[in-house]
Amino acid sequence: MSSSSNKDTSLEVTLAPMHRLPFLIIAIGLSILLTPLATWVALIISIFGLFLLIQSFTLKLKFTSNDLIVLQLGKEIRRFPFKQWIAWRIFFPKLPGILYFRETASPHLLPILFDEEMLEAQLRLRVGSLEIKNE
Repeated sequence: MSSSSNKDTSLEVTLAPMHRLPFLIIAIGLSILLTPLATWVALIISIFGLFLLIQSFTLKLKFTSNDLIVLQLGKEIRRFPFKQWIAWRIFFPKLPGILYFRETASPHLLPILFDEEMLEAQLRLRVGSLEIKNE
């Protein structure tokens, strides 16, 4: 994993995966089995958590000086150039959160399957002026 100084945006940084969100969703799904709610609700929630767990092992976010790149099993699947970003925000920052960012073409919501502190630090370093502050 690369590191970066406070002002140097030329280094590439790949975020470490975090598995909190998938495990939390799986636990919620399994705990619903203990309630009188339908079993299929618990199954759907647990399967979604399992899907996110698999994604947390296969996806990586890489920051370059110009782009946020999504990699799957080491292969680039999507590139988001910072010059097209309008705004970004992290929802539920103390919980396993959600990253919202808006490009000129469309908005995006991504579950945070990565080290949230490192994600936030890289976003502030590279597109900090576009942050929508949490109130």
